[in-house]
Amino acid sequence: MKEIKIETLLNVYETLDELPKDVVDLMTRAMEAREKSYSPYSNFSVGTALLLENNEIITGSNQENASYPSGLCAERTAIFYAGSQFPDVTIKRMAIIAGSRVKTTDQPIPPCGACRQSIAEYEIKQDAPIEIYFMGEKGKVVRSHSLANLLPLVFDKTVL
Repeated sequence: MKEIKIETLLNVYETLDELPKDVVDLMTRAMEAREKSYSPYSNFSVGTALLLENNEIITGSNQENASYPSGLCAERTAIFYAGSQFPDVTIKRMAIIAGSRVKTTDQPIPPCGACRQSIAEYEIKQDAPIEIYFMGEKGKVVRSHSLANLLPLVFDKTVL
């Protein structure tokens, strides 16, 4: 038997004020996107903003459906749009803001498992890391230098 140790290194900022201005601007775009969330079933709204290599900013928000699995998370809404409209442009950075509509969310909310898998696909496709910042409605902001840092044992095309 062999034991494998996997470590994740994240940067935690106490507030948005500690971040560089360009990251704060992207987080602000994610906040604005969150306001466009359609989340009447979960009352949990998420906004995402992507910075592309060509300096385009793509936003997305979660979109729910009465047929619950038919909805789509904010991260996948944004990344799939970027992939369809800018297929050969590298995604450099992702900002995520998430929170409940019925109580204040003050802890950082990372991407869900399905979104991590989708982001991993693009990180592998572009052969470059996607820097990810995430937070709740207020409070601490977490930075991961790449999706691989959040999903170290990724399932990808090499196993197919």
